[in-house]
Amino acid sequence: MELDDRDRRLLAALQRDATLTLAQLGAAAGLSQSSAWRRVQEFEAAGLIRGRVALLDPDRAGAGLCVYAHVSLTDHAEAEVRAFAALIAAHDEIQEAHAVAGADDYILKIRTRDVRSYERFLTGVLLRSPAVRAVNSSFSLREIKSSTALPL
Repeated sequence: MELDDRDRRLLAALQRDATLTLAQLGAAAGLSQSSAWRRVQEFEAAGLIRGRVALLDPDRAGAGLCVYAHVSLTDHAEAEVRAFAALIAAHDEIQEAHAVAGADDYILKIRTRDVRSYERFLTGVLLRSPAVRAVNSSFSLREIKSSTALPL
C-alpha cells in the first residue's frame, strides 16, 4: 500500500491516540474530517489498521513480570508445530510469539504477576507440553522503551 505524507501523519496521530476525533485526526494530517474518515475506512478495509485498543499499565493490571522465554521444540514435524501454536493461542500470558532462526525455535514474551506465577506457568504449561524440549527464561529487570507505534 502506497502512503503519502498525509496518510503517514494521519496514521502517526492514530497510533499515538486512537481516541482522537475525526476532526482532530484530520487537523493532524492536514485533511478535512470527511477525508480523514474515508482514509481510515480504507486503511481498515485494506487490513493496514488491524484494530484499536487500550494499552494497560502492566504493573497496575497485575502483570508486572515480563519474561522472554527462548523455546526449543522436540521435533519440527507439522503436528508438533501445530500443537505448540495451539498452546500459544490458548494462553493470554503469552503476549507475543516469534518463530526465530538460531539456537532456539521461538521467543515468547510472557507477562505474569510475579516469579512464582511464572514458575507455575513454566512448569505447568510450557514444560508439560510434549512439543517443548527446553525453555531458557530471561527476566526483564527494567523496561527502557515500550512502543506499539510502527515507524512510518
